[in-house]
Amino acid sequence: MKDIKSILQEQAVGSTLTVKGWVRTKRDTKNAIFLELNDGSCFGNLQCVFDVSNLSDQNKAALERLGTGASAAVTGTLVASPAAGQPVEVSAQSAEVIGEAPVDTYPLQKKAHSLEFLREIAHLRPRTNTFGAVARVRNQMSYAVHSFFQERGFNYVHTPIITASDCEGAGEMFQVTTLDMDAIAKAGKAVDYSKDFFGKPSFLSVSGQLNVETYCMALSKVYTFGPTFRAENSNTTRHLAEFWMIEPEFAFAELEDNMALAEDFLKYLLGWALDKCADDLDFFDKRIQKGLISMLDSVRNSKFVHMTYTDAIKQLEANKDTFEFKPYWGCDLQTEHERFLSETVVKGPLIVTDYPKEIKAFYMRLNEDGKTVRAMDVLVPRIGEIIGGSEREYRHDVLLNRIRELGLDEAAYWWYLDLRRFGTAPHSGFGLGFERLMRYVTGMENIRDVIPFPRAVKQAEF
Repeated sequence: MKDIKSILQEQAVGSTLTVKGWVRTKRDTKNAIFLELNDGSCFGNLQCVFDVSNLSDQNKAALERLGTGASAAVTGTLVASPAAGQPVEVSAQSAEVIGEAPVDTYPLQKKAHSLEFLREIAHLRPRTNTFGAVARVRNQMSYAVHSFFQERGFNYVHTPIITASDCEGAGEMFQVTTLDMDAIAKAGKAVDYSKDFFGKPSFLSVSGQLNVETYCMALSKVYTFGPTFRAENSNTTRHLAEFWMIEPEFAFAELEDNMALAEDFLKYLLGWALDKCADDLDFFDKRIQKGLISMLDSVRNSKFVHMTYTDAIKQLEANKDTFEFKPYWGCDLQTEHERFLSETVVKGPLIVTDYPKEIKAFYMRLNEDGKTVRAMDVLVPRIGEIIGGSEREYRHDVLLNRIRELGLDEAAYWWYLDLRRFGTAPHSGFGLGFERLMRYVTGMENIRDVIPFPRAVKQAEF
């Protein structure tokens, strides 16, 4: 049995077939009954037309039970469609009800539904046009990530989800424990982590970067792509507690090499989306964000501008009255700053480099000025930062001093410091939040709408 995508592509008029899917719409006229079936293989539906005058009692009974949301099997002949909108349709001879969806209880009847409402029924929302399209694009983008790195000789490394190290030094981590914390609290005792499963405090990882660096120092070119977790108490359209991160790392690479890889990677992903997801992107362009396709195509064909953080601040300070958060040297760039730089100053994608060390992570290579680090952020129109990375600090003494400056637990990073003691080498890498990429490619505003089951503050259903 062929899926609907194959049927619409091949258009084998005259063939007899059985198609299975879910009813998107059902329309009755005096002479015919029209069913639109979709099986999720593509954005398009396959129209099945039943001649009322030739309906058997069995088919009449089946069609009476088939409404929006029901699953069905329809057998008939593929014919050229006389109506606009679809090249072929099924001249149907029989219908079988596989699974009913009663009209009085099925929540996705043929009408407009808000995205907020659909988040409340995340188990059903993939059946809508919007979330079916998101799912297909997410699948293609996942494949593209692996395709890009595999074509360039990078090795995929599975980094741990449970860790005793805080990559970012932010402290916003989910704790993992088998201890009975309620009992400990009631007893008024101090927590004895030696009795915990791992014998020490452990957490869900905020990043696979530190771990993947160990393999970088052996395999040269590596990447990790997996779930990460942040216990950030932020209830916005841009934050999730559980999300997926893409983190490549490559040896003997300096900041300039990192910038080139990031630019190539983003262009590759956008090109893949435009080439492989044309129907779904066309829907997003028409219904979600006007001009989406032209924007993505423009970034794909642009040469990324390079600008230091210091020069970026000068541009922002010259327009300081434009912003809610006033820019100054040493501030962490806000989304409004990043968008201004990409949308107004350079009118396209750019890479900002050499940030103050105080606003970046401890592992970034310190510049000769002692004030800035060899960091980079890739900024694009509409969302601002999409990639963040750096050349890593590979000098043992400098890295150790940074850990101590920031008051981090030196003992927790003993193995990370060992990488700088034994066969150290320059290396660089970056991180791309997969859901941030998905927001950009689809035009969806809320990050909770580009992941199947969003995890956020007070939200862990499904």
